[in-house]
Amino acid sequence: MAVLVTGGAGYIGSHTCVQLLASDYQVVVLDDLSNSKYEAIARVEELSGKKIKFYQGNINDNDVLAKVFSDNSIDSVIHFAGSKAVGESVLKPWHYYHNNVSGTLVLLEMMREAGVKKFVFSSSATVYGKTETMPLVETMPTSAYSPYGQTKLMIEQILKDMAMIDKDMKISILRYFNPIGAHPSGKIGEDPNNIPNNLMPFITQVACGKLPILKVFGNDYNTKDGTGVRDYLHVMDLADGHLAALKYLDRQENNLEVFNLGTGIGYSVLEVIDTFEKVNNLTINYVITDKRDGDVDVCYADVEKAKKELNWSTKLSLEDMCRDSYNWQKNNPQGY
Repeated sequence: MAVLVTGGAGYIGSHTCVQLLASDYQVVVLDDLSNSKYEAIARVEELSGKKIKFYQGNINDNDVLAKVFSDNSIDSVIHFAGSKAVGESVLKPWHYYHNNVSGTLVLLEMMREAGVKKFVFSSSATVYGKTETMPLVETMPTSAYSPYGQTKLMIEQILKDMAMIDKDMKISILRYFNPIGAHPSGKIGEDPNNIPNNLMPFITQVACGKLPILKVFGNDYNTKDGTGVRDYLHVMDLADGHLAALKYLDRQENNLEVFNLGTGIGYSVLEVIDTFEKVNNLTINYVITDKRDGDVDVCYADVEKAKKELNWSTKLSLEDMCRDSYNWQKNNPQGY
C-alpha cells in the first residue's frame, strides 16, 4: 500500500518524502511542477536509495488523478499541493480559489471513488487571523485576512463537513507555523521562484550574494527589538510531524483532529539574523523598510496537543535551522 503525496516535489513535500521512504512507506508523488522542480524528486531518490513513482499533473485534472488511483494501491494521502504566497493571492484570488479549493474537492472526490479514507492536510497558522492572544491553541476561533488564508479555512471546513457524514474517514489537519531549514545533506531545500516571500531564503540568498540586501519589514512592532516574532521550526521536524500524523490516523478515535506544528517558541527577525550570522560566521546586510499589510506583531504555537496525541515535538534548534539553510544555499546557489 502506498502514500500519495500531492505537491511532493515542493519544499515541505520533498523533505516529507525522504522521511516516508526512510520509514519504508511506498511513495507516489503528484506534482505539476509549477512552483517546484523534478530535480527535487531525483535527489530524494538519491538520498533514500529508493524509487518514487512520479506523475506530473495538477490536482484539478480528473484524468491524471484517475490514472494515479487506478495505477496504484493508495492507502492514504498527504495533501501539500496548492498555491501558497499570501501577496500573490491578493492579486490573483481566482487562481487561489481554483487551484487550492477546487483542486482539493477533485482530489477528495477521487479518494471517495477509490475508497481511500486516510487524509493528512497541509493547513497553516494563517487560519488564526490577527488575534493578539498567544500562544495560539487549536480550539481558538479562526479567521483569515487573505485569499490564501481563506482557501485553507474553506478546505478545513470542507473536511469537517465530510467527517460529519463519513465516519470511516480519518483526517488530520496540520496547522504549520514557519518552516525553515533544509535536509542536513544540503541536497534538498527551499527553492523559491523569483524574490523570496519568506525570511530564511531571503537571508540565505543575501549570504550567497544572489541578492544584495535583506529587507526587514518594520521595526516598531510591540516586541523586544521592534521586529516581528514568529515560531520557526526545522523542515525535518515538520516532515516527522507528518509521519506522526499519518501513523496517528490508525489509532485516531475522532475521525478529524487539528494539530499545531511548531516549537512553541517565538524568535524575532533580528534574533534570526543574529543567530544566522553567528552560526555561519558571516554578516548579513539588511535595511529596515515599511511594514507589510497584514503582518502581526507576534505569532507562536501552543504545541501541547501534538506532544500528547501525536507523540511529536521538535528536536532541532534555531542554530540547526540556520546552519542547514545556509548549507543548502551555498551548495545550490541557484537552487535546483
